[in-house]
Amino acid sequence: MNLTLNQLVPVLQLAIGPVILISGVGLLLLSFTNRLGRLIDRARLLHRERLSGPAPERQGLLREQIELIDRRAGILRQAISLAALTVLLVSLLILVLFIAALFGLELGVVIVCLFSLGVISLIGSILGFLREITLSLEAVRLETRGSA
Repeated sequence: MNLTLNQLVPVLQLAIGPVILISGVGLLLLSFTNRLGRLIDRARLLHRERLSGPAPERQGLLREQIELIDRRAGILRQAISLAALTVLLVSLLILVLFIAALFGLELGVVIVCLFSLGVISLIGSILGFLREITLSLEAVRLETRGSA
């Protein structure tokens, strides 16, 4: 259980990659939460406009826009959850790396599983983000259709 510096350095080198992954996913999370905040602000604005009693032909368009924002927010929530899960799994991976080094355990299968699950979670998060981007273009089409 007594690790020397020469034994610890390779473990620290192995942990650098996952730490960089956490940093990158953190930036994705920042982007996702900013988009979610903008969606919430937009939904509130549309809801206020809807309550103010716009023209009947505008009511349906407002309802469609709010429903689309709700779908987009749900997708972003899932993307955020998957990105946060990625950070959790990679953090566990780093912990397992150090525990394996500290106690001399062979935990290769656990390490591979944690890394694989983290990457799968990240892929799911990015796919959700791409879906939300596609829906945002649909929202723009709805908005411009309503103003024409």
